Amino acid sequence: MKSVSLKEIKLELAARSADDLLAFCLRLSKFKKENNELLTYLLFESFDEALYIANVKVEIDLQFDQINKTNYYFIRKSIRKILVNTKKFIRYSQQKETEIDLLIYFCTKLKLFSPSIIGNTQLQKLFDNQIVSIRKKVSTLHEDLQFDYGIELDAMKA
Repeated sequence: MKSVSLKEIKLELAARSADDLLAFCLRLSKFKKENNELLTYLLFESFDEALYIANVKVEIDLQFDQINKTNYYFIRKSIRKILVNTKKFIRYSQQKETEIDLLIYFCTKLKLFSPSIIGNTQLQKLFDNQIVSIRKKVSTLHEDLQFDYGIELDAMKA
């Protein structure tokens, strides 16, 4: 089955009743965990972005605590998984400040991680690429925010 364009879906949803829309949302939430998580964010967490960021940071902390530290292969695999999850939470919010805050927090946790990422070139490249990505995103913000985030990034890089 071929899916229709977003415009066609938007027009069709506009023509449906509120009860139909409710049924569609509930049915979507049953199919994928991500759909359910997005609906949870939109309904319960989007009104307080600071609380959402704090909850995601707690989740990142838990994931870093669960990393298997026996060798760098497992560490790399776990850290990539944490980054994927972090980016998934960023997609739900779609706010630049939230994205930057969470990526800076991820990089801070990665830099403080023991055993050090300096001993592994792949983890060091991942860290450096995230810093470059954050700098690009910061450059699109207001000057005051650019300055504040710039200080954080410079401190992290030192």
